[in-house]
Amino acid sequence: MAKFDYKKDLKELYFPPSKNPVLVDVPEMNFVMVDGSGDPNNSTQFQEAIEVLYGLSYTAKFALKKQGTGEEYVVPALEGLWWSPDMDVFVMGAKDKWLWTLMIMQPPAVTAELMAAASEELRKRKNPTALDRARFEAFTEGLCAQIMYIGPYSEEGLTIAGLHEFIKESGHSLRGKHHEIYMGDPRRTAPEKLKTVIRQPIS
Repeated sequence: MAKFDYKKDLKELYFPPSKNPVLVDVPEMNFVMVDGSGDPNNSTQFQEAIEVLYGLSYTAKFALKKQGTGEEYVVPALEGLWWSPDMDVFVMGAKDKWLWTLMIMQPPAVTAELMAAASEELRKRKNPTALDRARFEAFTEGLCAQIMYIGPYSEEGLTIAGLHEFIKESGHSLRGKHHEIYMGDPRRTAPEKLKTVIRQPIS
């Protein structure tokens, strides 16, 4: 059986061009998610969320492999939805007031039952702090505009502004939450080389 690799099988969704924004129709997909709030640079909640998301994702991957079904896949990238009840606060960069949902997409072979079993397995082995805050659910965005940003997270502003201008000029309007997909690992990649998909749902 072919190995599912989101980088290849869903390339349109995860590897947009870096020079010009594009429109994409994002279908319903399943995710394991954790909600939180506060500045990601100094939030304990943020690090706990990352820990449990990867813990669950890899536990589910290996559980599926043990079943002997032949299903194999590459664990997808970390993603984040960002917003604030007062979007002026969000735009101004008051990070301590930001709300977020961190999430990792799960391939079709990972069911709710498998994820529940993975959660119990992870609880026995490590019992990460944020385990009870994690959930498995379907998420649909539909029509979106997106672009690949290359550089440090702190300098995304101009790219986001350009994406919003593209949306306006194409006759669309913003809806939903600001979405980022982290294609690079900041622990192993120089800030100027980090790749981040910047996505904005539109109507």
